[in-house]
Amino acid sequence: MKRYTFIIVAILVAIAVFFIVTYNSLIKKEEAVKKQWSEVQATYQRRIDLIPSLVNVVKGQADFESTTLLQITEARNKAAAVTISGDEIAAGKFNQQVKLQDDLASAANKLLISLEAFPALKGTAAFAGLQAQLEGTERRIKFARKDFNEAIASYNNSVRNFPAKIVAGMFGFKPREGFQSDTGANKSIEINFN
Repeated sequence: MKRYTFIIVAILVAIAVFFIVTYNSLIKKEEAVKKQWSEVQATYQRRIDLIPSLVNVVKGQADFESTTLLQITEARNKAAAVTISGDEIAAGKFNQQVKLQDDLASAANKLLISLEAFPALKGTAAFAGLQAQLEGTERRIKFARKDFNEAIASYNNSVRNFPAKIVAGMFGFKPREGFQSDTGANKSIEINFN
């Protein structure tokens, strides 16, 4: 009788350890998703912060058409108005934010293309520095999105794979969606400095 009791207790302890380890692993992966989302938000904020500097340099150096600058300012304000915390990550919400961010990048790209008519402006140190910073920010956004999708994939693998799926279902861990490309989005919006 003691032998069977010991076996039953050992099995229960093994199951409890499995549940604890699996639960903690899921929490760790969920936090990694939130951390990567914060990185995406930070790179978006960097873009939003750089755009006014670009606009001010252009205003200060050239008699530039005000409609283009107004479009950039409006796109920046719309993009800045939407932020999503790590607890609110949902495909619909961050796809809305991605669209606004892409609109901002497109408006900035339009400005930079229009500047071909202002060679003196393109040669200023302030403008050249902003070009480099915006170009770097666009790369950061690309990598932050990639890292976010990798964190989502790792999390989803854990949530969907058996036997961790049992623990995930018991504690409310649900699969999440990463960045999805829109139709025709195979051509990314990049800020062009040529």
